[in-house]
Amino acid sequence: MNRRRILAGGGAGIAGAAVLAAPNLAAAQPRIRWRCPNSFPKSIDTLYGAAEIISRRVAEMTEGAFQITVSGPGEVVPGLQILDAVQQGSVECGFTASLFYFGKDPSLAISTTLPMGMPSRAMYAWLNYGGGREQLKDVFADNGVVAIPAACTGAQMGGWFRKEIKTPEDLRGLKFRIAGLGGSVMAKLGTVPQQIAPSDIYPALERGVIDAAEYIGPYDDEKLGFARVAKYYYYPGFQEVGPSSDFMINIRAYETLPAPYKAMLESACAEAWHATVAKYDVLNPAALRRLVASGTQLRPYPREVMGALYRAAQELYGELGAQNPRFRRIHEHWDKFRVEQAQWFRIAEDSAANFLAVASAPR
Repeated sequence: MNRRRILAGGGAGIAGAAVLAAPNLAAAQPRIRWRCPNSFPKSIDTLYGAAEIISRRVAEMTEGAFQITVSGPGEVVPGLQILDAVQQGSVECGFTASLFYFGKDPSLAISTTLPMGMPSRAMYAWLNYGGGREQLKDVFADNGVVAIPAACTGAQMGGWFRKEIKTPEDLRGLKFRIAGLGGSVMAKLGTVPQQIAPSDIYPALERGVIDAAEYIGPYDDEKLGFARVAKYYYYPGFQEVGPSSDFMINIRAYETLPAPYKAMLESACAEAWHATVAKYDVLNPAALRRLVASGTQLRPYPREVMGALYRAAQELYGELGAQNPRFRRIHEHWDKFRVEQAQWFRIAEDSAANFLAVASAPR
């Protein structure tokens, strides 16, 4: 008896049976079609693209059974009305920044970031491993949605100004496009905050409807043309140090999803979150060099201004907490984590980064 031949033949038979028995995964899974309007214009390809990553990944993981169609602001839903549309069930999901809706509940802003907040790594840690999402869960449930962190720009810039900012007094009276609670902080220094959808910022700045504007950072700001109408580019972006954007899902649509699809969304959103911050880290340095080479005046906010903004932020959080017990509870949880992270980063991350920045500087 040829033992080797029998084993080979048996193996082929087993392999053939496995092929015949292999399930058609796409046919076995429910076919779901969702619409996902996006708060960010398609020209902001990195941030807009986070939703496209999610759409592509869930389609790949289900062999096309789960399809999410992404659309730009205004195509299906206006850019600043994503939460409302998802809550009402007009669309199944949407990609947006929760801070846009702080007027409904200031606690929503914490899901994105608070002024003088945490850098991106610390923010991701708080949301996903430090209890942040659990703290925020009922805020979103009250608004009829489930939210999954799905993108981050990294640290943003402070904004574009037509004049230099030397003291806190220079901010008084300026009409400044600034999103979320950053505007409320600025208002304490006499600034007049304006919340304007991304696609409308340049025309407003060009026509003088506003005096200054912040958006994201060099890569996006360069494409939007802000340097043509404002000379001074300030940093740091105290208003959004490590902002997280959310993939929002109508709560009833989410509850009908099979458990594997929910897991796929979590995985796809995690990939999109890290992909966006990594892409911005690649794209921003070269864009900033181009802006400076073309005449942009790069300026740090003076320490006096930063100090005034920090004090105004703490005053605002005290006021909001007195009015909204839930905000107070979540902010206290967030702030405790922030302080611990700042102490750790100061010892390990920041000390190394500061030394290397000086040591590596051109001489």
